[in-house]
Amino acid sequence: MPTQEEIFKKVSATLVEALNVDEDEISPSSTLNGDLGAESIDFLDIVFRLEREFGIKIPRNELFPEAIFQGDADFVKDGKVTPKGLQELREKMPFADLSSFEQNPQATDLSELFTVDLIARYIAGKLQAK
Repeated sequence: MPTQEEIFKKVSATLVEALNVDEDEISPSSTLNGDLGAESIDFLDIVFRLEREFGIKIPRNELFPEAIFQGDADFVKDGKVTPKGLQELREKMPFADLSSFEQNPQATDLSELFTVDLIARYIAGKLQAK
């Protein structure tokens, strides 16, 4: 089982390749969209590369839950993630720290949840479950 630091290094290297960014641009708190410039098409590539790098399967919607991002009316209303949407996030993303997001759950801020550290924690959980 690799250490969290080893996982972070591999995730960083994967993001350098997928997003064509410099390694020094990547920190645990770097967001995929805002800091690293990832677009929705990049997420598929990132998932594919992570699966290959770590030898795991990442089910569709597990790392990046699409229903919430697509503004499903049950989950997003008037630009805010609903209580049902927050519950969905907690269920789909148990590896995410939602505490500050829950205080002001603006749908536009969802992308801020997707940090390099979040991906590394997700991968660690998948590896432990293997």
